[in-house]
Amino acid sequence: MQPEDLEALRRTYWRENRRWMLILGTVWFLVSLGCGVLWVEPLNDFQLGGFKLGFWFAQQGAIYVFIILIFVYARLMARLEQRLGLEEPGE
Repeated sequence: MQPEDLEALRRTYWRENRRWMLILGTVWFLVSLGCGVLWVEPLNDFQLGGFKLGFWFAQQGAIYVFIILIFVYARLMARLEQRLGLEEPGE
């Protein structure tokens, strides 16, 4: 592979990586700060498992969403690496 091709692959990979990090980071920010702090009062009008929804997001929901986002990110990056032909040998 030519150095120009490798550089183009690198740029494509990091452009996509930054895009997904921005999207997933925004979701995390909105869930953790928004649902757990800013919008807690309106969310408390609803209940989840006997707990007010705003309280649930502040205590547990944001953590669950963060863990889900980690798995989503890993899957997205694996697909990107496969699409660009950058996956590890043996995968």
